[in-house]
Amino acid sequence: MKATVNPVDQHVVTLTIEVPAAEVDKGIKQAVKRIANQVNIPGFRKGHAPRRVLEMNFGKEAILEEAFEVLASQNYSAALRENDIVPVSEPEIEREQFEEGKDLIFKATVTKRPEVKLGDYKGLEAEKQDATVSNEQIEEQLNNIREQQAKMVVAEEGATIQKDDFAVIDFAGSVDGKPFDGGEGKSYPLQIGSGSFIPGFEDQLIGAKAGDDVTVKVTFPEDYFVAELAGKEAEFKTHIHDIKRKELPELNDEFAKEASSYETIEELKNDLRKKMEEEASRRAIDTYNAELIQTAVKNATVEIPEVMIEDRVEQMIQELAMNMEGRGLKLDDYMKFSNKTIEDLRSEYKESAAENVRADLVLDAVATEEGIEVTPDDMNREIFIMAQNFGADPKEVWDIIAKEGRVAMLAGSVARKKAARFIIDNAKDAEAAE
Repeated sequence: MKATVNPVDQHVVTLTIEVPAAEVDKGIKQAVKRIANQVNIPGFRKGHAPRRVLEMNFGKEAILEEAFEVLASQNYSAALRENDIVPVSEPEIEREQFEEGKDLIFKATVTKRPEVKLGDYKGLEAEKQDATVSNEQIEEQLNNIREQQAKMVVAEEGATIQKDDFAVIDFAGSVDGKPFDGGEGKSYPLQIGSGSFIPGFEDQLIGAKAGDDVTVKVTFPEDYFVAELAGKEAEFKTHIHDIKRKELPELNDEFAKEASSYETIEELKNDLRKKMEEEASRRAIDTYNAELIQTAVKNATVEIPEVMIEDRVEQMIQELAMNMEGRGLKLDDYMKFSNKTIEDLRSEYKESAAENVRADLVLDAVATEEGIEVTPDDMNREIFIMAQNFGADPKEVWDIIAKEGRVAMLAGSVARKKAARFIIDNAKDAEAAE
């Protein structure tokens, strides 16, 4: 096999690959064997039908097509290895000569992985975040717990609706005097000021009492997710059943017993402080580490092919779809609700996708420069962490990764993590946590 590399532009190359006639004949024989193993021919054991019988049943062209697939795949891979080219796109294949008994000549045009020129990535500095927790933060957390422990009580007789109250209402909406789908509700608990209803709806209930009937007039936003209602004026006949308010418990020892496993409010505060300080310390370290990695990435020089950014955007959209499915939703429904198109999503993701690709390329380059290797123990540790995150058996996780051909991808991810760890551990006055 002979391969000639011709640059098309900064990122794209064309490989002209020549395969000797003798290898072509071997490829044809291999194709015959593959087809014979895939089909049942009466009178022949599977895998033993001769070429002439296969040609009678499927045609000579089918065998040659299969042979070309075999030869192109094998020799394209060999040409990449021979020329140290790592592709980041599927190749565009163009046949120039392919006949039995003659050399095979074909071209493969592909986008190659860009070269990274590393800048400084050792001895870097980053600002260390303050991890102290103030008394005010403790009090804020205690108030959050109070909110969670609050009871809903019916407001005193004659009370009027105020902000943060829950108005228990019946409502029936109409546009141009006609009801519309989704415009009616019974005994709905609406928190005033939550913004969960159409803008202006909640404000018009302020000051009303239980038993009152209120006519609410609003205009649907121009970007409302139901196109038929967007920009339309609507009227809601609203009846107020009850007004309910939160009753917050007092911050005392009794509260501590109800809200936690502690006997006193001081014990609860001490536990909150300890946990909040641990969390603040983790956040500070994460921020410090991330800044070091970002600096190393910023110091490097690399021009990213557009196809790599597009592929990462598609990957991000697929991940979003999987997250939606995990919550019982569909991506299409999410897009309608958010009034976005897939193209809007691609545009939003493009910048962060480019940053992600750039970071991956730089970390890969650091791993190569420092001779970082991924050991079986590294892989086992990563599999174990993944299994814990998914609540699965590590062996099952490994089997899935192997079956889907993602072992090399996982190894690359582990190598990048080790490269990131190298940057952090070699920072000036390094302060990093395992």
